Amino acid sequence: MYGLSTVGSHDRDDRGQAAVLVVLVGATMFVLLSAALVTLGGRVVDRTRAQTAADAAALASLEGGRGAADNLAQRHGATVVDWHRGPGPDEVTVVVRLGSETATARATDAP
Repeated sequence: MYGLSTVGSHDRDDRGQAAVLVVLVGATMFVLLSAALVTLGGRVVDRTRAQTAADAAALASLEGGRGAADNLAQRHGATVVDWHRGPGPDEVTVVVRLGSETATARATDAP
């Protein structure tokens, strides 16, 4: 009889261990997922900011040339890595880098 009561007592002590394990695994998954989303979100924000800087720099350079593109890109926190006229006669193409993201924009003042 003593052996049966020991086994029953031991089973009752083990019941909460699975719940603790589930909570630990859930918390670990939550932390990993949160870290991944923060990283992805940061890249999306940088990509959007880079595209905005490229668009603004391309439009500004229609009137002010490369200097206007550099100035406007810097105000957006970006750097112009390529600027050239074309491909059409009234077009300007600008490539900017912001963080690890690169964006390209083209603007024209043709009718």
